[in-house]
Amino acid sequence: MSDTLHPFDQLMQLAAACRQQAAGLPAQEVVSETWSGVGFRLAGQHLVAAMGEVSEILHEPRYTALPRVKSWVRGVANVRGRLLPIIDLSRFFAASNTVPRKQRRVLVLDRDDVFAGLLVDEVLGMQHFPVNQFSTLVPAEAGVLAPFVVGSYASETGNAMVFNFRALAHDQAFLDVAI
Repeated sequence: MSDTLHPFDQLMQLAAACRQQAAGLPAQEVVSETWSGVGFRLAGQHLVAAMGEVSEILHEPRYTALPRVKSWVRGVANVRGRLLPIIDLSRFFAASNTVPRKQRRVLVLDRDDVFAGLLVDEVLGMQHFPVNQFSTLVPAEAGVLAPFVVGSYASETGNAMVFNFRALAHDQAFLDVAI
């Protein structure tokens, strides 16, 4: 019989040697579960949207104005061969907008038969929050955004309210764009 070890026995020896070498290392800290979203500003509020709700982020594209639509519908833009309606969320919520055009971004929704570009004041990028810091209470500062806010995360800069684009996409006032 051969005096070579079976591969499984070799792996067991290697694992034992690794455990022996790692004895002096610090223990791994418990990793907390996080929720990730796209952060943005709208009407002076810090909001986040679930990653799955935003399919794309664009600079404000050139668009063609449409006749006989409400003032918050900016027009339609041709984005890679698809007509993307551009909706100014600040105007929809009747909020003042003093942000320079260079800073504004379009969050593209492409879900549930709704394909629309939502113009926001600023995109803050991807943000991560510990799941245990979520509160289902809608902060008082939500104001007119409250029907579309499902809760908030506490952060070092204040509350980051979770904005629900699905609720917005099913809102009759949002869907009724004709004058």
